[in-house]
This record gives sequence, structure tokens and C-alpha cells, in this order.
Amino acid sequence: MYLVCGEALFDFFSEEDASGKASKVNYKAIAGGSPFNVAVGLRRLGIDAALFGGLSSDFLGRRLLQVLRDEGVSEDYLVEFAAPTTLAMVAVGANGSPQYSFRGDGCADRQLQPSHLPQLGDNVRGLHVGSFSLVVQPIGDTLLSLVKRESGQRLISLDPNVRLNPQPDIQLWRDRVAELVKHVDLIKVSDEDLHLLYPGQSPESVLQGWLQHRCQLVFLTRGGDGATVFSRQHGSWSQPALDIVMADTVGAGDTFQAALIAWLTEHHLDSVHGLQQLSRAQIDAMLGFAIRASALTCTKTGPDLPYRQQLG
Repeated sequence: MYLVCGEALFDFFSEEDASGKASKVNYKAIAGGSPFNVAVGLRRLGIDAALFGGLSSDFLGRRLLQVLRDEGVSEDYLVEFAAPTTLAMVAVGANGSPQYSFRGDGCADRQLQPSHLPQLGDNVRGLHVGSFSLVVQPIGDTLLSLVKRESGQRLISLDPNVRLNPQPDIQLWRDRVAELVKHVDLIKVSDEDLHLLYPGQSPESVLQGWLQHRCQLVFLTRGGDGATVFSRQHGSWSQPALDIVMADTVGAGDTFQAALIAWLTEHHLDSVHGLQQLSRAQIDAMLGFAIRASALTCTKTGPDLPYRQQLG
């Protein structure tokens, strides 16, 4: 089982109203949040997964719980709070990239305290952390404590997934990412995230610095320009993006992350030792699988992550 840690929320996508009245705005709400999507994505790829996060006892929180149950995500590590569910208002640009505005202060997904940290059995093969749960409190410090506690004991992956609306202090993001990088084994990061975190620095210099800690692999996603992998043992190389009809990129990064973990699990390499033993050919296959999976998500509207049988 893989334990994904962080927020669950509802994305609200604006839709055109046929009446054209400015006083009326239509929305379509879809369950989401980067960690939530990764957990669902793992299950759809056939991997046992659980979500460690706070869920509201309100109507939307109950809907999130039902989605997790329907998808087969374990609820053993969920904590219920009498606080609202976070809402993310999403506007999709002409190139398919989403822009987010969050309503999350005081909401349930942020409420995890160190006292909520679970003891993990051998059935939990790895942890994944990412997105704004890393930098809002108290969950940010709680997840940092969990990563430090489990580092070296089981595979840990990180996707910074920078969102400045819930936490605009970019230096706080830099400091938290720098601390987490010391303790994780695998990192996925987008070129947009790197530009926000380290403007003016080359991606290569930043990522090679990350590899000086315990991290073995860093995957850099570059949208329509494909993705690049940086390996401590085998150097760096890229694969191109697939030629698709784009709907939007919502959930593409989460799909990429879930696919990396799923590939490792399928090949019985989902451990610290397994990651260290990967050959260049295996890493290349892993990269290709993640690119194919995320491309499929981009052909659909919203975070509709693919199923294993769709990927061959």
C-alpha cells in the first residue's frame, strides 16, 4: 500500500451561462486536490492506496469520502473535522493550463496535528507528499515530521506542486522544499514550479543539487515539451510529449506522479533499495509510462485520471 498525504477538496470550474447574464455564474464541482488525485490515480492503476488527510463532516466532506470509497482508496488514515471543506475556484486558460483561487483558511484538510500521526505497518510500502499541504499549518509541520520519521524506512516521494494562492510566501515554499529534499527518495517537479521557486536558476543546477542528498531520481515535467529524468547513477535524458488533442492539463501532474509509483510497484521496486537498483532502461520505461498516462488525462476535461487497462 502507498500512503498519500495531504489535502482533499472540491474544484469548482466555471461554465458559460446560456443567458449571458453577468449576475449568473454556473459551476461544475469535481472532487480533487493533488494528493487526493494521486491516491485515486494509484487505485485506478491497480495499486493499493490510502489517504492520510483531514476531511470535513460537512456535505462536501461526505461526498469526498464517498468518492474515496467508490474508488477503493482506504479510509483507515482519514481524520474527520467539524470544519469546512476547501474550495478551489478553477479557470482554465487557452492552453489548457488551470489557474486556481483557494478558499481554505480554517478548513478541514489543514487541521492535521502531530497527535494525528499514525504508526505505519509493513504493509505501507511508501509515502507521497505534495502541494500546499506542505506549507499551510498545522498540516505542513505534521507532514514534515512524518517524512523525517519515516525517511530511509520506506520509499518517500515528493511533488512540490507550488500553489501561491493558499500560501503566497515563496520563501516559505523554498525553505520547506529544501528541508523535505533532504529526506525523500524520488521527486517529481514541473518546470513552472522550478521557475516560481528559483527564478533565474537553471533547472539542471537545482535538480543536480537535490541529487546530492538521499534522492535517487528527479523527474522534470515540461508540458508539451515532454519530460526529463535526472538520475544520480545514470545521468539525465528526455522523452518527448505525445501528440494529442488537448482538453486541459488539470490532473496531468498528479497522473504522472501516480504512474511513477505504480510502475515501481508493478515491478516490485517500490522500496528504497529497489529505487537504487534501477537500470537506465528501467528508468526510461518508467518515464515513458508516466508520459503516456498523463497524456491520456490531458485528453479529458478535469482530473479524470486513467485506468490501468487503458495504458496497455
